[in-house]
Amino acid sequence: MTATIWWTIAGCTVVTAIIKGIGPVAFGGREMPPRAVGVIALMAPALLAALVVTSTFATGDRWHVGAHTVGVTVGGIILVRKGPLVVAVAAAVAVTAALRAFT
Repeated sequence: MTATIWWTIAGCTVVTAIIKGIGPVAFGGREMPPRAVGVIALMAPALLAALVVTSTFATGDRWHVGAHTVGVTVGGIILVRKGPLVVAVAAAVAVTAALRAFT
C-alpha cells in the first residue's frame, strides 16, 4: 500500500474521533438530544459504507464494475438474508474467481 492510502486511513480515523467527541464537549455535562445521539452514532457506519463502496467500485480514478463487484454483491445478498459470514465470504470469493476464470 502506498503512503497516500495510509494517510487517508489515518485522517479518516482522526476525523471520526473528532466528530464523535464534538457532541460531548459542546454539551458538557448536559444530556444530548436523542436525535443528536442518533446522528453521531450513525456517522462511523456511514463513513465505513462510503469507504467500502469506493473500494468496490473505483479502479484508479474511474468507476468500474467487474467480477469483484459481482462477488461483493453476492456476499452482501447472503448477509442481508441472515446467512453466515463465512458462507458469504466463501461465495463472494467463488463467484469472483469463477467470473475472472471465464472472462
